[in-house]
Amino acid sequence: MVGNSSSNTSGKPIRCRAAIVRKPGEPLVIEEVIVAPPKQHEVRIKIICTSLCHSDLSFWKLTDPPAIYPRILGHEAVGIVESVGEGVHEVVEGDTVVPIFLADCGECTDCLSEKSNLCTKFPFSLSPWMEREETSRFTDINGETLYHFLSVSSFSEYTVVDIAHLTKIDPAIPPNRACLLSCGVSTGVGAAWKTAKVEAGTTVLYLDSVAEGARLCGAKRIIGVDVNQDKCEIGKKFGVTDFVNPGNCGDKTVSQIIMEMTGGGADYCFECVGMKSLVHEAYASCRKGWGKVVVLGVDHPQSMLTFNSFEVLHSGKSIMGSFFGGLKPKSDIRILEKRYMDKEIRLDEFVTHEVEFKDINKAFDLMSEGKSLRCVIWMNK
Repeated sequence: MVGNSSSNTSGKPIRCRAAIVRKPGEPLVIEEVIVAPPKQHEVRIKIICTSLCHSDLSFWKLTDPPAIYPRILGHEAVGIVESVGEGVHEVVEGDTVVPIFLADCGECTDCLSEKSNLCTKFPFSLSPWMEREETSRFTDINGETLYHFLSVSSFSEYTVVDIAHLTKIDPAIPPNRACLLSCGVSTGVGAAWKTAKVEAGTTVLYLDSVAEGARLCGAKRIIGVDVNQDKCEIGKKFGVTDFVNPGNCGDKTVSQIIMEMTGGGADYCFECVGMKSLVHEAYASCRKGWGKVVVLGVDHPQSMLTFNSFEVLHSGKSIMGSFFGGLKPKSDIRILEKRYMDKEIRLDEFVTHEVEFKDINKAFDLMSEGKSLRCVIWMNK
């Protein structure tokens, strides 16, 4: 049974283009693929534009499990509902939506609580399949299965997403800005706003992003740390007041520099890259007594953190994880959307490049070379 849709493609397979990773680290290949119709609780959407995230870059290079190929990457996007499966009532054909890698079922204990955004019914996983059954909605023209990525797979003109991973948004937002709400920018803003609850007048240290969230929260001093000196000027657009390049610290560590700059450490430290060494450096850079370390970066699953137990007890610092910035996809994205429309949140400054779908590999090159914050990829322009 087909859900609420009048589309002439509803219930039928769709042939379209997708950028496929067939071997790790090799250029993506744009091929014709077949996208199956949505099943129960699923939605098929037409991707308008998608943007490249560091997670896409990391998984593109990955050679060990959970790597699996051939795969359609991409998870930051905005699209239009083409058709819906049985049991879908939140959206209808023609709605503008953003897919989110993190589920929000709206029913479980965590989704109903203000304390968590980690859905119990559909816990996050790196499964290459659809959420409710271990099958794919993608095949190539030879019938070979193509694997999903983070429940989204937006490097395809059409994709199928579970309704638990979709949020309806205002179509008035330009698509090349709306797609940023799907992951990266929302994560950074949410980490400062929802997870750390940054207080006005405080000092914030960030390793790679989060400056916009700290600015919105009223931080007095925002210190950026990056080996890419070009990010010093870029950071000023988001309220960065100081910048530290680890390559220019001489015989001192970054934490030693931060302790001197702040007279005892930053109030909040955010690690956004996904490296255990940076988590330790962030912890060392935090003020004793009340310093908070918030980890956003995705490291290798087997990577271990090691802290001296006496130091943990004596320092009074805290360390916490922040998945998707602590945001609840179904409700908090709408808040960020309004704040952008009210000109409170800056999205325009994040987009440094835009390319056509046929040039998607250029987006990978730009990010690999550290030349872009976000590169928007238009599917049909």
